[in-house]
Amino acid sequence: MSIVTVIVSTGESIESERRFDKGLTLFDLKCKLEPITGIPASTQKIDLFRDKILLGTLDDESRMLGSYPVDDYMRLHANTNPYRVKNQYVDVSLVDKFELTEEEYASRQDTVRAFKERNRLGRFSQEAIEQMAEFKRQNEEAILTMKVGDRCLVQIENDLVHRRGCVQFIGTTEFQDGLWVGIQYDEPLGKNDGTVKGKRYFTCPPKYGGFVRPIKVTVGDFPEQDLFLSDDEVEEM
Repeated sequence: MSIVTVIVSTGESIESERRFDKGLTLFDLKCKLEPITGIPASTQKIDLFRDKILLGTLDDESRMLGSYPVDDYMRLHANTNPYRVKNQYVDVSLVDKFELTEEEYASRQDTVRAFKERNRLGRFSQEAIEQMAEFKRQNEEAILTMKVGDRCLVQIENDLVHRRGCVQFIGTTEFQDGLWVGIQYDEPLGKNDGTVKGKRYFTCPPKYGGFVRPIKVTVGDFPEQDLFLSDDEVEEM
């Protein structure tokens, strides 16, 4: 008999284009579908669709596929697997994961981190340690020059862009180690409203808040700019 091209689908939105001989019995078809769908032949229920229209169920295992009104590019939908968890192969939240706490990971000696520490590589090299110490020292010195309420100029994007704002927070945070300065920008060019990961550090309108390292902040006489002034008016002020 002739060959028919069909789309095989399952309840997990998995689709595959396949070609079958219309002379196959429904039982033989189910056996061929088992490795494709993961559904045991003995539990399969096959529905025939044209697009989204259900034409019927292929329910007689002794009949040939061609005895049903199957045509090219119709869809054979296989379902009913009593042993399968829905979406177990496409939903990663259902997969058991091996997880370690930060303390457990740090205590192990068979990790990449432990290898780098032993061999002083990457951020554990002497050069990297010295750079981190210098970075910490510079930030500690920088916060001594500022206080909450100070007007400031913030350097961002590799120091190529400057934004004006007001210092609203100085100190450590829960979202990352080290010292941070919370800024309320004069324009809605920030990333938050003073809240990061559910923790509020200061309050400002949405998109006006941001956090930067102290060394990126210069405090001083940086009043809000009138964005509607012309270049000539700016020159005369």
